[in-house]
Amino acid sequence: MTDALLRLDRVNTNYGPVQVHFDLSLTVGRGQIVCLLGGNASGKSTTMKIVLGLLKPRSGEVQFEGQSLLGLSTPQIVRRGVGSVPESRRLFGTMTVRENVLMGAYTRSDRAAVAEDYERTLDLFPKLRERHAQQAGTLSGGEQQMVAMARALMGRPRLICMDEPTMGLSPLHVDKVLDLIDAINRQGVTIFMVEQNASLALQIAHHGYVLQSGRIVLSGAARDLASDPQIRDAYLGGAQAA
Repeated sequence: MTDALLRLDRVNTNYGPVQVHFDLSLTVGRGQIVCLLGGNASGKSTTMKIVLGLLKPRSGEVQFEGQSLLGLSTPQIVRRGVGSVPESRRLFGTMTVRENVLMGAYTRSDRAAVAEDYERTLDLFPKLRERHAQQAGTLSGGEQQMVAMARALMGRPRLICMDEPTMGLSPLHVDKVLDLIDAINRQGVTIFMVEQNASLALQIAHHGYVLQSGRIVLSGAARDLASDPQIRDAYLGGAQAA
């Protein structure tokens, strides 16, 4: 994979005495959708926490655009151009859709440009324009996921990390969210996603990694991972149940 935007190199991570990552190395190429697949307790969500500065690895390196992210706070990483769509959305339920989306611009001071970006973002999420004054906690799961994605875009990220973006959604909303991820990527935003639905994730991804017990055991072009029967039986079935 050429022109790396994000690179993890020989990362080892612990929760107390329990080691979670073992020399984890992966690359997210600029302009790509890269998915990280694996079963429960494989270390997928921990990988996202490392990238976003929520957890510090015991050793190894994490670089974004060739610069280390280690030692930076999460707000500093966001200012560098890394956005986040966390697991379970984590919206402010009593705040309106508009207020939640604008929270994504909290690191910005260019208010006029923020207003323009807000309108442009709602063009991508027309359902949110209809519900802009509604409390976010009253939305469906799929609509809440759209709010979380719109919020991430408001920071003008070059990379968005998405942790289980289709978890708990109806099949209709799963398809819609994956279509939106593809649309965001086509606008030039790189996507690094942890996803439980391996088959669907590989349909929109360019590259995939399979994580097992903290180690990368498989990687390759998404279409190759999706079409290999042995790989599907050995790994992707388990990843769907993550």
